[in-house]
Amino acid sequence: MRVSSSDVQNSFGKYLKIATCQEPVIITKNGQDIARLVPYPEPLLLAEGQKMSYQAYLGLVANSEERYELIDGELYLLDSPVFDHQTVLGELFGSFYNWFKGKPCRPVFAPLDVTLYKSAENVNVVQPDLVVICDTDQIDAKGKYIGVPTLVIEVLSPSTRRKDILQKTDLYLQTGIKEYWLIDLDKQAVYRYVFADGDIEDYQAIIDSGTVQSTCFAGLEIRLDDLFGRQNKINRG
Repeated sequence: MRVSSSDVQNSFGKYLKIATCQEPVIITKNGQDIARLVPYPEPLLLAEGQKMSYQAYLGLVANSEERYELIDGELYLLDSPVFDHQTVLGELFGSFYNWFKGKPCRPVFAPLDVTLYKSAENVNVVQPDLVVICDTDQIDAKGKYIGVPTLVIEVLSPSTRRKDILQKTDLYLQTGIKEYWLIDLDKQAVYRYVFADGDIEDYQAIIDSGTVQSTCFAGLEIRLDDLFGRQNKINRG
C-alpha cells in the first residue's frame, strides 16, 4: 500500500494497524517513495485488544523523529503546538522559573519523557507541557528522567483535549502525581486537581480574573490576566 505523508500524519493509527496486521505501508511525498512503515521484529500490537507494549514503543521511538505518547497501550502521535499554546506555556514557565530559582525543585517544559507505571504490565510514557521535578536524583546517567513529578501541567488543544481531560487525569491520579493543572485556552480558565491516595482530594476551577495557587508549593501562584496576556491586550486596545 502506498499513501502520502500527509495522509499518514492525519491517520497514523489506521496505517500503523495496516502495517502491523496486513501489509507494509510505503509513504510517499510529491509522488516519490520516501519511507516504509513495517512491523517491528516483535509485533507492535498485541493480538488481544490491539494494545502496544512498552518494549514495542521503545523500538518505535528509537528510530523515529516524531513525538509519541503511550497511555494504557494506546499510541498517540503528538502534533506541533500552535502559537497561543506556546505563548501561554512561555508565560507559565517564566513565572515558574523565577519562583523556583534557588529552590530544590525544578520546572521543566516539553518535550521530556515521563514514564509512569500503573502496573508492571502497564507502562505509560507521556510528555506533559510542564512538570515540576523534586526528585532530581531520579535522572539517570543518560540524562533521562525516571521519577514521578510533583506537579504536572497540560495546556489543552483541540487534538489533545479529550486525552488530557480523561486519560491523563486518570493516569496522573493513579501514578503518584500530587497536583495537576489543566489550562483551557478557549475558556481562559485553569482547572486544578489535587490527588492523594489514588483519589481526587481537591478540585478548583479558576476563571475570569482569578489567581491559580499551588497546593504543593505554598506561595506559587499566577494571575490569569498575566497567564493569558489580558493586560497587554487591554493596553493595545
